[in-house]
Amino acid sequence: MATLSSNRSGNRRIQFMDPRRPGKRASIWLGRVPKKAAGTFKDNVEALLAVIRLGTAPPAELCAWLRDLPDPTYEKLVDVGIAEPRIKRRIVTLDELLHAFVTRASVKASTRAAYNQTTGSLRKHLRGSSPLAGITGELADVWKKAIIDEGLSPATVAKRVYVARAIFRKAVKWGMVNASPFEDLPAGSQQNPDRSFYVSEAVIGAVLERCPGVFWRLVIALGRYAGLRIPSEVAALTWDDVAWDTGRLTVRSPKTARHEGHAIRLVPICPELRAILTEAYEQAAEGDELILPRTLTAASNLRTTFTKIITRAGHKPWPRLFQNLRASCATDWVEKYPNHVVAKWLGHSPMIAATHYLQTREHHFEDVVSGGGKNDFQRPKKSVHICVQSEAAPTSIASHEVPQRSRKHAILRNAANHRSPLQTTVVGDEGLEPPTPSV
Repeated sequence: MATLSSNRSGNRRIQFMDPRRPGKRASIWLGRVPKKAAGTFKDNVEALLAVIRLGTAPPAELCAWLRDLPDPTYEKLVDVGIAEPRIKRRIVTLDELLHAFVTRASVKASTRAAYNQTTGSLRKHLRGSSPLAGITGELADVWKKAIIDEGLSPATVAKRVYVARAIFRKAVKWGMVNASPFEDLPAGSQQNPDRSFYVSEAVIGAVLERCPGVFWRLVIALGRYAGLRIPSEVAALTWDDVAWDTGRLTVRSPKTARHEGHAIRLVPICPELRAILTEAYEQAAEGDELILPRTLTAASNLRTTFTKIITRAGHKPWPRLFQNLRASCATDWVEKYPNHVVAKWLGHSPMIAATHYLQTREHHFEDVVSGGGKNDFQRPKKSVHICVQSEAAPTSIASHEVPQRSRKHAILRNAANHRSPLQTTVVGDEGLEPPTPSV
């Protein structure tokens, strides 16, 4: 049992039998504190003594009390032998956390570049030498306001907030901090409708006519008519990936390759794309395997030339040149085919498609205004007619002859048939430009 007493100065003291020296008493001086607080302290000391005497595990409430004690007070318990010395936590700086996060992440170069934008922003506004324990929720709010004041778009601000959250979640997981100051920081939407643009058939036709050669016609057509990501997916295409007889294109996606079963998908080859593929095949040198012989990487400067082509075609370059080609393809396809089918062709989920790709077309409004969007029960009836059923037409048994293919198409088919294009339907689940919330 422990006893609580006070001296003439009002300083309170707790006395108990020293567990290290039988028959001796130990004392803990608390100073001038309220009697109720001193009584609570005495009760917890008695609980500690019982745990030591019985050799049992301390209850959660007692552990929480010990954890929250200030260091000077906790040291008094250590001095009398009823608590173990605290392990001093190493002071981790923001710089150390950011370096660890970037170097330990297994991501593509483009994602790492996005990480670097956020880490650079955190260093700039919160100072890299700052201890993590000193970064509070208030400072997180200050950081977000600072990047908004820099004039960044709401989508970019949202992306950086998502990355900052991921960074500090790792800090909690690695034991660098107890809680993340960014956890409750609102991010907002990563969508930016102002940068969406539908590339119409008329526009893409004029652009393709102004291309300097088949290389550029093929790059643009693969984005607009097949929805491929440029340059990552078009760079790896080979002639073995073209199944001329079935009209399918095997696409390998570096973006989603790390997701099991999402590395490869099949894309239909529409007539417009087939014509350009045929032209490229006829011009290909003997032994060429890649459809696009020029090496394409994320560092390839395709935007400059593409911008010049669009301008020569008499049009103003649109935002996100290549992503809007892919988005326009998705918009066209989803008007004709189910969304889940289009999502498989494009290599992302239906949710990603609806969030980042599908666009509103002007003819949708015009159709509703003119009454074309009404169902039968909504459409006003102009008159009533008496319908007389006609005699059913006889069933046709005449065979439909398949027109003979040209010699060029036969050559293309025979030349490609010895290859074995991969016929699999596994696909990726998200696009290149939209953020990966999986960080």
